[in-house]
Amino acid sequence: MSWSARLATLASLPLVTLVLPPEVAAQETLAIDEWEVPWAESRPRDPYVAPDGRVWFVGQRSHYAAVLDPASGEFTRYDLLEGAGPHNLIVDDEGIVWYAGNADRHIGRLDPATGEIERFDMPDERARDPHTLLFGADDDIWFTVQGGNFVGHFDPSSGDVELVEAPSTEGRGGQPGSSRPYGIKLDSEGRPWIVLFNTNKVATVDPETMELVTFDLPDETTRPRRLEIDSRDDVWYVDYANGRLGRLDTDTGEVTEWDNPGGSDSRPYGMAIDADDRVWFVETGHQPNTFVGFDPATEEFFSITEVGSGGGAIRHMYYDADENVVWFGTDANTVGRATLPPLTRRVISQQ
Repeated sequence: MSWSARLATLASLPLVTLVLPPEVAAQETLAIDEWEVPWAESRPRDPYVAPDGRVWFVGQRSHYAAVLDPASGEFTRYDLLEGAGPHNLIVDDEGIVWYAGNADRHIGRLDPATGEIERFDMPDERARDPHTLLFGADDDIWFTVQGGNFVGHFDPSSGDVELVEAPSTEGRGGQPGSSRPYGIKLDSEGRPWIVLFNTNKVATVDPETMELVTFDLPDETTRPRRLEIDSRDDVWYVDYANGRLGRLDTDTGEVTEWDNPGGSDSRPYGMAIDADDRVWFVETGHQPNTFVGFDPATEEFFSITEVGSGGGAIRHMYYDADENVVWFGTDANTVGRATLPPLTRRVISQQ
């Protein structure tokens, strides 16, 4: 079946939700290490492990990109363009840092060797806030634009930006509002999947046609904020509004949801998935934040660990498969690393 036909079939299927009580197995506690960032109240966030093993992140409130050497604990800072308000960054194989200029409608290219910054402006003034970047299948970059209501594609070699508008919602005064394209991930065939945080929708974009297709989650109150994609190309998401973990089966359209251990006000936010398809997320609705592990094979929450700094809010996480660790930034002004339980290289059955 072609991808277009599969999308049409999936979109027409009724979605079934199953909300289960939180089953918590014998709990494993993770080892969590944190490094205090030397620039106070700068909101360090969205870490990314570079090819050399160092960990890059942005300071959203203080307009910088920085890198941590975990071996020495040394931080190095690079000031970005004034007012950039960086939200997210990624690092390519050459060590070039690409960041989302969330407060100044651009994507930036930082060369750490020279400190030189090149900016690429959004072609539409409405695309005011590039949000989350990720690399595509061909060294290109996909990204979300939360307030501006777009999903974008950026070609670093040419500087070209292509935008596709996301569905609108009813805003203030009955005017069209943003569906808030937020978390974004790539499946095994190079297609980006996006959660629309101001709705109960998940979306995907066809890289060839730039056609955007949405899928409704069954509970109208669901607000998916981040997502991950497993080895079967199923979409996992956290429901920030209701304190749930959800899975969209992209073959059948079936949706299954599990109530989080922290309850309906747990505010799950940062999310990751490991090489065994175990799902990890952080509950930010209580202090301290709690780092939670869920095993789809047993459908149990098997790991709950408090974050030592409290966390404040952990917004976006990065899984380093080489080390089997998850990196995160906190509103408590730290960069953290959670060491996961050993892998068995078990993945969810394809059957």
